[in-house]
Amino acid sequence: MNIEIASVDSVIIYFGDTITKENSLKVKAAYKILKELNNSALIEIVPSYVSVLLTYDTFKYNYKEIKELLEKELKDIKISSINEESKNIVTIDVYYDKEVGFDLEEVAKKSNLSVDEVIALHSSKLYDVYAIGFLPGFAYLASVDERLKTSRLETPRKKIPKGSVAIADTQTAVYPKDSPGGWNILGRTAFKLFDKSLETLSLITIDSKVKFNPITKEQFLSQGGEL
Repeated sequence: MNIEIASVDSVIIYFGDTITKENSLKVKAAYKILKELNNSALIEIVPSYVSVLLTYDTFKYNYKEIKELLEKELKDIKISSINEESKNIVTIDVYYDKEVGFDLEEVAKKSNLSVDEVIALHSSKLYDVYAIGFLPGFAYLASVDERLKTSRLETPRKKIPKGSVAIADTQTAVYPKDSPGGWNILGRTAFKLFDKSLETLSLITIDSKVKFNPITKEQFLSQGGEL
């Protein structure tokens, strides 16, 4: 673990320099420990792939004091204590079709698979949440089946529709709102990723696992999906 200054009122706690399952579990464990302190001086705690960004009240702590607190609380992180069989499984229904999955056929072609095989592989995994960012509710999920590993688009789209389910390299995600992006689109969901009424702003948190469930066009439209 390495603690570095990020700004006058924040630090970054690093648990490694590569994205691995072990480092991800350390991040999740540290995030849980810090949240459970219920310390009002810890203003914002933001987990990422291999680090946690912590913003703190400079009227309560200086850098030396916050560093000592973190070293004390996080010195004995036990990743085995993280429940890998998380009950917080979020199932997202997805309409997989070239009508909304703009890159579905191209991903199949590049992977030497049929479209049905791409859908089956993408929807068969139980994904871990590695980070949340870019947009509120945008969860970086990993890892997709190696056979689906696909590079980002050379030219990003100016507008990707809300609810688009996409992959890039070994990651997959859902766009919570219309936005630019360079990921490969496989389908679309009516699932509401961003909810400002929730404290976490989304049903998907760093402790979640995500499962994609293929549905028909009719089911997608009946759930409020838009083409």
